[in-house]
Amino acid sequence: MIELGILADDLTGGMMVASLLEREGVECPLVSSVEALADIPSTATAVVVARKIRLVDPVIAVDEAKQTVKALQKLRCKRFYYKYCATFDSTEKGNIGPIAEAMLDTLGASQTLFCPAFPVHTVTVFQGMMFIGSTPLGQSFKQFDPVTPMLNSNLVDVLQSQSDRPVGLLSHGLLQRGREAFETYIAEPGADKLYIADAADDNDLERIAEYTKDWPLTTGADALPIFLARAWQAENQVEIKREPKSLLPASPGFEAFIAGSCASATLRQIEEFEIRHPVFRIDLVAAEKDPDYVSNILCWAKQELCNQPVAITSSANAEELKRSQSALGREGAADLADRLLGQVAEGLFDLGVRKFVVAGGETSGQVINALGIKRVQVSLFDELGGGYCHQGGLEPVSFVLKAGMLGRPDFCFTALERMRLAETID
Repeated sequence: MIELGILADDLTGGMMVASLLEREGVECPLVSSVEALADIPSTATAVVVARKIRLVDPVIAVDEAKQTVKALQKLRCKRFYYKYCATFDSTEKGNIGPIAEAMLDTLGASQTLFCPAFPVHTVTVFQGMMFIGSTPLGQSFKQFDPVTPMLNSNLVDVLQSQSDRPVGLLSHGLLQRGREAFETYIAEPGADKLYIADAADDNDLERIAEYTKDWPLTTGADALPIFLARAWQAENQVEIKREPKSLLPASPGFEAFIAGSCASATLRQIEEFEIRHPVFRIDLVAAEKDPDYVSNILCWAKQELCNQPVAITSSANAEELKRSQSALGREGAADLADRLLGQVAEGLFDLGVRKFVVAGGETSGQVINALGIKRVQVSLFDELGGGYCHQGGLEPVSFVLKAGMLGRPDFCFTALERMRLAETID
């Protein structure tokens, strides 16, 4: 039986939660389509369906959510989870509210909660206000996000602006009063249907998981599923027998780093990579005018790959980003970058690249889709941030996928070394 079926709104987020569950001893493959659910191992007790729905039209996102729930119901999934970014990335149009409400409707459920906190990474919620460290969300770096600028730290207000159902708060004080007080509060006549949950530390997450482990649907970031898994394992007296894997099967072939994120961490990683290896920096304005642009990138890569890894990036600093968005529009620049990097990934695979490091959630989804990857085996969560995965078969290929803002400057080298190490193990 599938204890937990997770819909993730982007690939790197899905990878992270799958790897965290693997670390808990939960076998949790990741698929990129509902059709691939038919091929998951019978031993899996959780599964992540990672879809690129964070930034699409809400109508499309809602349809994807309904399809995913129905497909997971066919697997007799016991409980459902909607996973989104810990910084609640969304706009007044969605997509967090619309997706959650669509899942509720499909499940025939009436209430759910939203728990984006990830205290171990200093993302907390108190009195409905999100903090990154000690900085309110709306005053943090997220206020400058080029696609989903987060200007309001009050998540009750943020969620209400994109939802039809009334939104309330499950406060830190309520959580501490115990399960009976919690259940009485949400059962009151006229009670809200959607709730932002405070979570200042892991103790709060443990309480939330214990109180809601039997709910049809919960939602949040990466942390809550860890505690849901511990809750159902304790209830079912599950003995962990499988050894989580930090090393996946080998993928002999060339190596490449593809970066589309404009986060400062990714920009620093590109600079570090360029000290040792060649980097092709995509000029989006020039690429939009040149039908041979991708072919030229691949010709350059072909000459370099026999000797060393290469990097191809559309990542840009604030000044370069402003230039491309002025010429192409915000969405136009983002769409072009995604399309180019997907085409580049296809071309690199044809050139024999079998180890990919990819920076950026949207970019990771584009690369995986371009290569037709449907199901991957996921490594446990460790210093690679949960992004290490592998697809077997006649042409095995390995990936380390990372969110743009994560990772040390030398992340790419650590990732490549891990994938190389797999070739030395029988």
